[in-house]
Amino acid sequence: MTNHGETTGPSENGDITRGAVPLGPSAHDTQVTLRTPAELADALPYLLGYRPEDSMVLVALHDRAGRGRFGGRARLGIPANKDDWESAARQLAQGLVTGGERRGARPEQMVAYVCQEPAPGESGRDVMQRLAPLTQLLRVECGRLDVPVIEALCVSDGRFWSYCCPTEACCPPDGAPMGLPGTSVLAAAATYAGIQVRGSLRELRARLLPWESGALLEQEIALDSAGMALVPRILDDTFRTDVAEETLALAERVIDRYAATTPVSGTHQADARDDTLLSHDEAATLILGLQDRTTRDRAAVWMEGDAAGPALRLWRALARRCVGPYGEHAAAPLTLAGWVAWSTGDDLEAREAFAMALGADPDYLFAKLLHQACNEGLDPESIRRCLRKERTDRTERIELTDRVGRVPADGIAAVGDAGPPHHHADDLSAAASGTRRGRPRRTGDPADDRRPRPAGTRPRQVHSGHTRPSAAGPGRTRTRAAEEAERSETGGGRAAQEGRRSEAGRNGADE
Repeated sequence: MTNHGETTGPSENGDITRGAVPLGPSAHDTQVTLRTPAELADALPYLLGYRPEDSMVLVALHDRAGRGRFGGRARLGIPANKDDWESAARQLAQGLVTGGERRGARPEQMVAYVCQEPAPGESGRDVMQRLAPLTQLLRVECGRLDVPVIEALCVSDGRFWSYCCPTEACCPPDGAPMGLPGTSVLAAAATYAGIQVRGSLRELRARLLPWESGALLEQEIALDSAGMALVPRILDDTFRTDVAEETLALAERVIDRYAATTPVSGTHQADARDDTLLSHDEAATLILGLQDRTTRDRAAVWMEGDAAGPALRLWRALARRCVGPYGEHAAAPLTLAGWVAWSTGDDLEAREAFAMALGADPDYLFAKLLHQACNEGLDPESIRRCLRKERTDRTERIELTDRVGRVPADGIAAVGDAGPPHHHADDLSAAASGTRRGRPRRTGDPADDRRPRPAGTRPRQVHSGHTRPSAAGPGRTRTRAAEEAERSETGGGRAAQEGRRSEAGRNGADE
């Protein structure tokens, strides 16, 4: 338990010692020492970068010469079912401690928070009492890992309570009021240091959630039409490359369109303006086209420089258009949004976008790998290098095919390339799941098949007459090519040549 009345002298880089927690320094050598539960409660939005809601949070503390320094933070939503509280508390504690161990910085202590607004008919004190067992579970799970919780706070209804302080003068039974946002010494120091609070987690998620407006039906109809037109072409290797090129060309045009617009203040206004710049048909075409995983990987190259900002706006806009039965399709644009956010230094939006992508499709491997890498603090530069190399290689392949006068069967693999098709996807997975030392670990998880997942698409409209992607792949197209070759042997002429060329290209792509 913290000693709420004790003060300490200055320390370095945000330590906590017996109740005194310095937060800093920044690029301006700003340092703030936190000594009371009120100051710890006020610090939470600045530690996370947003105001948590319906959340349990652990903040690691590292000892430095008898003082504590803020370390990693971990947050989980509070499960609605109390039977899940124990497993959630264990997951949160183990995740933060083991993550610190992998980085060589095992926590010595923890500060725990539970944050939830009152339900109808509840008071903040009722919330505090209802969440007391959850807080105790957090303390027990941390204790099992030999990391004591030195302070546990509940924040609700504009007030806070300490579960560790028995002194009513310090922590009254009805709670103590939170300070007005932005009025504390910590808020002033954080502003000076360039630390920003991005509003609530709900506001951040709202930028990525599907529409619930009157235009929802129109977007759903456009997705139905695009699915009928595009999915059969994506499943057919003969036309798949054309769909990829059309999708990427359209995405580039929209990104250029976004880049040419005048900035708008306010996230809601900016998102609404971006929505007006993207038609229903364009959004549907892009959403369906990105269900091809190779196309999605190629779209990930808009990750830095002047293209990153407009690309992030596009991926957010597409995630908002994955309405109705197309919710699972949001995994692709959400993963791209998370990747661009992470690549440009916004870990907060990146983690939330990856988590939402996995909520849309729990088996989406690329989101899993990126989410894990981001949470473990890996450097995204290894993935950026892989994408830059792939972009350079693709340009060289295009130049080569122009010289020899033919295009590779899969549109990506180089002429005479002995490697498997779409090998860059394995490289991306390896980079995202690399070890802490930076050596890539290859992964062959079949969950990230290169073809579009049909589960979120209406079967009666999109898959009529077609098998699932796993069954409609190269084996199906080779059969058709073989039939064409047989016809050609009886005098098909030009059809014979086309059938043999198609057969050879596809067989090469399957090696």
